[in-house]
Amino acid sequence: MSKPSLTHVGAGGEANMVDVGDKEETVRIAVAEGYVRMRPETLDLILKGNAKKGDVIATARLAGIMAAKQTANLIPLCHPLMLSKVSVEITPDEALPGLRIETMAKLTGRTGVEMEALTAASVACLTIYDMAKAADREMEIGGIRLARKSGGRSGDYVRKEG
Repeated sequence: MSKPSLTHVGAGGEANMVDVGDKEETVRIAVAEGYVRMRPETLDLILKGNAKKGDVIATARLAGIMAAKQTANLIPLCHPLMLSKVSVEITPDEALPGLRIETMAKLTGRTGVEMEALTAASVACLTIYDMAKAADREMEIGGIRLARKSGGRSGDYVRKEG
């Protein structure tokens, strides 16, 4: 079994952008997730549309989509990608209490879209925090992680629960 290595680090330890020019184009999809935990009163405020800054969920959805499209400008070694689809789903979770975020990024290309999905989830969570912080500075952002991905040389990946 080969030893794991970092794809963005050269033999001398220098950072490098991976050359994907020889890779086969495939449909690639990545799904990421995260959450914003908050007081029940804050969740209620958001769901009723009474946040001072406006519609928290709609704004966070747009922010996540916009962030996915800007990933290469934010993460130094990411390739600029022609995304064919980005979605951001935000669902209330009374048990958390808070909002759960699931994002999906898709393209047909030579490199994966995990970073785009993760960036979308991160920025959607940050936007929720920003828009509701006047009501609840104790909110907690967490659980940002890759849930699953498909396509490419490494094949499919599904996170195991637990």
